[in-house]
Amino acid sequence: MEPTERKKLVICGTGETAILAFEYFTKDSAYDVCAFAVSKKLKKSESLRGLPIVEIEEVDRTYPPDQFSAFVAVSSTRLNRDRAALFLDVKSKGYTFASYISSWAFVWDNVEIGENCFILENNVLQPFSVIGDNVTLWSGNHIGHRTAVGNHVFISSHCVISGFCEIGEFSFLGVNCTFADKVKVASDNFISMGAVVSKSTQANGLYKGNPAEKHKVGAKRLCKVG
Repeated sequence: MEPTERKKLVICGTGETAILAFEYFTKDSAYDVCAFAVSKKLKKSESLRGLPIVEIEEVDRTYPPDQFSAFVAVSSTRLNRDRAALFLDVKSKGYTFASYISSWAFVWDNVEIGENCFILENNVLQPFSVIGDNVTLWSGNHIGHRTAVGNHVFISSHCVISGFCEIGEFSFLGVNCTFADKVKVASDNFISMGAVVSKSTQANGLYKGNPAEKHKVGAKRLCKVG
C-alpha cells in the first residue's frame, strides 16, 4: 500500500497557540506545516521552528490557497474576537481550513465538526453533538449528546457540558465549569472557572459561583471588546 500523500498547511499566528498547533499538527495529523503567517505589524522575526514567517497580507502569493490549507492559531483574547477576525480575513483570501482533532480524543462517528477547530487530547464528544467553526476545545472536556457549540467559542479544560445544551458564539468557558442538561448559554458569555450553571444565561454575561450568578460587569467589558 502506498503512503497517503500529506497535506500542506500554513499556520496563521506566531504565539504560544501557534507553537502548540505546530506540535500537534506535525506529530499527530496528515498535515505538513510549511510556514507561519502573521500581520506585518506583528512580525518580529523571519522564522519560527525552522520555518519561514510570511506576512499575512501577502500569504496567498507565496502559499496559494489552491495548494495550501490554513489554520488560525490564536487564543481567546478579547472574547475570541481576535481569532474570529483573523479567521474571516484568511477565509476571504480563499483558503480552506484544517481542523486538528487529537487521535486521543473520543469523537462519536456522527459528531459534526466545523472549520478551524482545535480539539485536544482526552476530549469526549458524544453522539449527535455539533461543533461550529473556529472552536477550541482544550484538553479533557465532556461534550454531552445533542449539545451544540456555536462559532468562535473557547472551552478551556475539564468542562462538563451535559446533554441537549447550547453554547452561544464567542463565549469562553473557564476550567472545571459545569452545565446541567438543556442549559442554553447565550452569546458573548464568560463563564468563570468552577462555575456551576444550572439555568440558561443572558447575552454578554459574566457568570461565577455555585450556582452561577450573573455579575454586573459584562463579559465584553471584562474582555475589553468594543
